[in-house]
Amino acid sequence: MIRTQIQFTEDQWQALKKMAASRHVSVAEIVRQSVEQMLRSPDNRTIDEYQRLAVEIVGKYGSGFSDVSTNHDRYLGESYRT
Repeated sequence: MIRTQIQFTEDQWQALKKMAASRHVSVAEIVRQSVEQMLRSPDNRTIDEYQRLAVEIVGKYGSGFSDVSTNHDRYLGESYRT
């Protein structure tokens, strides 16, 4: 781990201490979790990450139809009518 120094407002510090106490962890752990959540947010994903996620989903779901690539417009229209 890398040690650093951060400054908080008094209100932020009090809220962090209260949150840490209620979760039985340190303020540092709350800050680490918050940073991790922010780094993993969709707003911070790279194009490469989006491409990897898109490739992971390919073939994951099936419709049961063998002609979806040919008749996708018909199936889509049918699904909107129901």
